[in-house]
Amino acid sequence: MKFKIVSGFLIINCLLLLNKVSAQKVNLSDSNLIQLSGVVVSDIDVNPIAYSTIYDKTIKKGVISDYYGFFSLVVLPGDTLVISSPGYSTSTYMVPDTLSEKRYSVIHMLNRDTVHLPEVTVYPWPSREDFARAFVEMEPYDDAIRRAQRELSGESLAFVAARLDNDASLAYSYALNQRYTKLYTNGQMPVNNLLNPYSWAKLIQDWKAGKLSKQ
Repeated sequence: MKFKIVSGFLIINCLLLLNKVSAQKVNLSDSNLIQLSGVVVSDIDVNPIAYSTIYDKTIKKGVISDYYGFFSLVVLPGDTLVISSPGYSTSTYMVPDTLSEKRYSVIHMLNRDTVHLPEVTVYPWPSREDFARAFVEMEPYDDAIRRAQRELSGESLAFVAARLDNDASLAYSYALNQRYTKLYTNGQMPVNNLLNPYSWAKLIQDWKAGKLSKQ
């Protein structure tokens, strides 16, 4: 007798559960569905918040907004949406139950989640003695700008250029000059730079500039 009563009770509960599931399916597929679209923006500068999470906790479904903060999902009147994004306070939005249209657009603002920390004073040296020692041993003119100016000075560039091999253009110019010299002295005695006043002037100029000692 008890077994029959328990069996009947279980059958009634199963029927009620099936009716409830069927009713939920009907609610999700009836004509009350609304295409909800919107943009999630910041309350400070009204700029869109990219990749925000929009979760419908009534039907347990959600979407993620795109780079421009735009989202779109299907909801029912009275559904509660939970909208969140890192760095912002989570907020909720309830779909109005008085809508007559099948499409609805919203602009939802999220408040910046600001965390106020206590004031902290940062000192570069732990004690006055360390500051005095660092001040005495410092090199005030050896910063990055002055080092760059020193490396890019005319003397430094000339010193580096004197030790570089000729590139293709310089080698071509040298070969071309040699060819012109050969054509100019064709059938004559080669030019002797030992008696060339221009060559002597160039030698003296290079010697005064210190170029000869660097080669």
